Amino acid sequence: MSREPVYAALTGLVRAITAVQGLRTIYRGTENIPRRGGVVLAVNHTGYLDFMQVGLVARQGKRRVRYMMKKELERNPVVGFLMRHCKAIGVDRAAGAESYAAAVQALRDGELVCVYPEATISRSFELKAFKSGAARMALEAGVPIVPVAIWGSQRIMTKDMPKALGRHNFPVHIAVGQTVPPHGTPDELTTALRSGLESALGVAQQGYEHPAGARWVPARLGGSAPTLDEAAVIEADEKARRAKG
Repeated sequence: MSREPVYAALTGLVRAITAVQGLRTIYRGTENIPRRGGVVLAVNHTGYLDFMQVGLVARQGKRRVRYMMKKELERNPVVGFLMRHCKAIGVDRAAGAESYAAAVQALRDGELVCVYPEATISRSFELKAFKSGAARMALEAGVPIVPVAIWGSQRIMTKDMPKALGRHNFPVHIAVGQTVPPHGTPDELTTALRSGLESALGVAQQGYEHPAGARWVPARLGGSAPTLDEAAVIEADEKARRAKG
């Protein structure tokens, strides 16, 4: 089976899930997604379903996304099938050079590649420290980076919180920031990307109601989510437990 029918079916499935859940998605800045050519989509990471929103925002620009996903997900027969037929790029953290090279080639071939610069979900819902992979890919392929901020999807499914998978009518705001050209060193470009994503996140949060004390709301905005420092302690403890087996 070719990529086209599977991807179209996935898009239809995501739209159906969105409709069933009653999600009210508001898009801002979608005109910033180039209509052709290789592009790194750099997305903040607050929940497990962020990837669905990435696909929908790309469709606003009449584009399709190559996702970079953990290679171990290929062992799941359903997810593995979808990854293969949607040409997802499996990321093996123990041997990342192959997946990195595949992403760079996809960019050179004119595709959209989705990257999460924070690498993992942010428990604080603030931007964590960025990895340099998005910048290095953009520089090597000679393509721009487009920052994409998604806000509200953490209310559906994220770390340390109960799932909310029924019809809940949550608003989801998506803000596409200004294109970041592939200039400078990887560190300089990563700094520019972070600035762009911070700006986009601010736009996405505008007009969004943040109830005081809510667990999905950052401490900075009056919520009870852990701060960046508190989240770092939680993650360090989690990593230590995994190491002990």
